[in-house]
Amino acid sequence: MSIGRDGIAGLILLAISLVLLVQSFQLPSLPIVPVGPGFYPAIVLSFMAAGSALLVLQDLLSHRAPVVATAPDTPRRNYRLVVIAFAIVGFYVALLPLLGFRVATALFVGALQAALGRPRTARQWAVLAAIALGTAAVSYFVFERYLLVLLPRGAWTGF
Repeated sequence: MSIGRDGIAGLILLAISLVLLVQSFQLPSLPIVPVGPGFYPAIVLSFMAAGSALLVLQDLLSHRAPVVATAPDTPRRNYRLVVIAFAIVGFYVALLPLLGFRVATALFVGALQAALGRPRTARQWAVLAAIALGTAAVSYFVFERYLLVLLPRGAWTGF
């Protein structure tokens, strides 16, 4: 059994995430707030550990399967799309204090979806709008209502 570069990277990331995950559980909890300071790092590190373990497993399985000679199917690099995505993020950051979290996030999610895969039918546009509005609404209710995190209000919109 041999392990490749992906497996080695997965093992390193798995070790780092497990060490930090143990440390995140040792952070002191606050008596007033139900969610302590180690809550979010524990979630992120749990996903990182699971992803790292999958990377190791995938690398081990790829070395076990026989290699079939096929034509390389490397995806084309689309630097234009990267620049567009960075521009959309820049506009989001600039518009966030002006429009507020809810409006700016809905516009950001919609614009990024449209940039990544332009909808061609009215139904696809409706799905895009529903996902953008749903993402903004769910993140607003989770962070502002449930976790009591104060999200930015818009100078132009007031909410």
